[in-house]
Amino acid sequence: MIAAAGPDFAELFAAVPVALLVIDPARCIAHANADCENLLNLSERAMIGQPLDTVLKAPGEPGRRAQHGFAAFDSEIALVRGGSIRADYLESQIADHPGWRVIALHHDAASRRLGHSADRASAARAAVGAAAMLAHEIKNPLSGIRGAAQLLAGSGEGRDELTTLITTEVDRIAALIDSMQGFTDTRPPTLASTNIYPLLDHARRVALAGFARDVRIEERFDPSLPPVLLDRDAMLQIVINLIKNAYEAVAGQLDARITLATAFRHGMAVSPAPGRPRQALPIELCVIDNGPGAPPEIADHLFDPFVSTKREGQGLGLSLVDKLVRDMGGIVQYAREGSPPSTVFRILLPRGTS
Repeated sequence: MIAAAGPDFAELFAAVPVALLVIDPARCIAHANADCENLLNLSERAMIGQPLDTVLKAPGEPGRRAQHGFAAFDSEIALVRGGSIRADYLESQIADHPGWRVIALHHDAASRRLGHSADRASAARAAVGAAAMLAHEIKNPLSGIRGAAQLLAGSGEGRDELTTLITTEVDRIAALIDSMQGFTDTRPPTLASTNIYPLLDHARRVALAGFARDVRIEERFDPSLPPVLLDRDAMLQIVINLIKNAYEAVAGQLDARITLATAFRHGMAVSPAPGRPRQALPIELCVIDNGPGAPPEIADHLFDPFVSTKREGQGLGLSLVDKLVRDMGGIVQYAREGSPPSTVFRILLPRGTS
């Protein structure tokens, strides 16, 4: 009997449940594991080759860190792209490799940066309750108002314009209520192992035939991606919503570009909520645009209900995306990555069966 081969270095490094960075003698990032990607909200690909101080500001004096080992506990660590994290910072030399170092970042609240804080869950539950209440209390009276407006139409000179205004505004409010009703559906999703590529192609064709007909939508796919465990209808709604969001971010730009990307992340496992066991979420889907991104002051709250960057927005689209992704056992993130920076909405999902 032939023994199964053990995991290689890359798989072991990715699976270590602590955020790790490997730094070369020039103080540039050589490797970053999955926990580090989640904590810093940056992919390893975006960090490799970058000087450490272009990603985060390490605590303590550079001279002290350069001598031997260095540790700073419960430190506020500034992230160069904005914001900060509070973590234990431990930097050690790698034996027999002069100048090479490994940095460990211990951060118990890492799951908050993945969008699964208790605050967001509470906000989502509040949105469900508010949506159910509004749908019940407002939609029925609206139908009566609309009917009365229709009865008035044609009954006198000058009234047609007023009744048209009434029915238009009633329809607009009803549409808002319809969008909120997406939060009231508490039925479990119908999950199945799915080849995601026909679904992505369908979402892309829908966008190009409608709202995004004047923008280039590129594809950067992993051809060996295994099946994904998802609800097809919910996933289609998620992808179309994110493409529409990306289109609105780049509309009017001469170089407007949207990219759909997939990848398989070995060893990617996260806790969906504080106190919950880690779950494997190796399937990555990204919707990327080269727009300006969200204002820094609301970037950490994009998935909260009623938070919007748009003048006329209701702040429900991304919150609904977050709910649908969580219902499927996944997570969704927002990040600014690359040089020049792009906006990335990253979805991590469980693998299906082949």
